[in-house]
Amino acid sequence: MIALSADVGEEAGFDDQLLGLLDAANICCGAHAGSPATTAATVRRCLELGVQVGAHPGYADRREFGRVELGLAADEIEALISEQVAVVAAVTSPVFVKPHGALFHRSQSDPAAAAAAARAAQRASAGLVGQPGFALLDAAGQMGIPAWREGYADRGYDRDGRLVDRGQPGALLGTDEAAAQSVRLARSGEIDVICLHGDSPQAVAVARAVRAALSSAGIETGPLRTT
Repeated sequence: MIALSADVGEEAGFDDQLLGLLDAANICCGAHAGSPATTAATVRRCLELGVQVGAHPGYADRREFGRVELGLAADEIEALISEQVAVVAAVTSPVFVKPHGALFHRSQSDPAAAAAAARAAQRASAGLVGQPGFALLDAAGQMGIPAWREGYADRGYDRDGRLVDRGQPGALLGTDEAAAQSVRLARSGEIDVICLHGDSPQAVAVARAVRAALSSAGIETGPLRTT
């Protein structure tokens, strides 16, 4: 079973079309984009549609959309994540926490930041979503909380498994490339969820293409397994 997810609640303008195509949603918590009101409305819409709810906290840096590292200490990261997860939890308990942008990359490579994210997720009775082989999922294992392995439909990978920097060639994949990569990832047996970026103008087209490609390949999709 593979879940299809996307980053939503960022007021990018595509959520109305995108949410009905998803199994799970990484819902912005109003810091790097959006607002608390948008977060609450997005959570409620997910509940109506049966889309699994996850919190998507990021650095409170709207100018850079949370995509620039701010160098916060681990205790500051833990507080930041906890405060943002609480915005989602005010409506419903999130199943998982998945940091956004630079906070995600920091948590992938910095064990102290990863542990901070795991503590915040545990406090919310949630698990963590992250790329396999990096610190975030290691921290989840050490904390004894659920962990789900993530692959990306619409982003290129370096040889070490990290995402290609957005400023480099091959960082962003087109619709056909994203669909093909999603099938490869699903067949690898190494991931539980395929993510795409909901702020992209092609997000809806990518989601449709990925879902069609997975279906054609006979790959079952659905929410992340919690038991």
